[in-house]
Amino acid sequence: MRRVVVAVTGASGVVYGLRLLESLRSINDVEVHLVVSKSASKVLQHELGLSIDDLVKLAHRTYDEGELDAPIASGSFNFQAMAIAPCSMKTLAAIAHGYTSNLITRAADVALKERRRLVLLIREAPYSLIHIRNMELVTQAGAIVMPASPPFYGKPRTIDDLINAVVGRVMALMGIENNIYPVWGG
Repeated sequence: MRRVVVAVTGASGVVYGLRLLESLRSINDVEVHLVVSKSASKVLQHELGLSIDDLVKLAHRTYDEGELDAPIASGSFNFQAMAIAPCSMKTLAAIAHGYTSNLITRAADVALKERRRLVLLIREAPYSLIHIRNMELVTQAGAIVMPASPPFYGKPRTIDDLINAVVGRVMALMGIENNIYPVWGG
């Protein structure tokens, strides 16, 4: 069984975290460990009219962001990859500077120190110089920064098509093959 960690932070675009969880849940050999920030639960209600319980049911194991003794906070707990979808600029800054004040940033720190895949789906525009420098720092540390920018070569017709394209790419970057988005065929 492959283990992955999914974190959802308070940036706009919680639909990406929801779709990622739905897509991962449909894969039989993937065990999903979830952390949702307090801010994300507010955004989830505002943007989608959902509660944290709607995300919890899509994960195999869920942790509170203050649960710093959770298994995912240790390098000895093996997981294949971690995605933060969406990743707030606050979370990006904390990861970039090694500030592990909650379980999301601690698990990301573990991913980096253990040389595991860490995908940060950032959902902010435009970028300030501080954002860009923080993206540079996490990239140098081994993370993959992915803006929530869908491709248009697949001729998306719906918002779901756009969301699937971004989430499918996140899954691919996590090392999980999927077919929820069109790949470039030339």
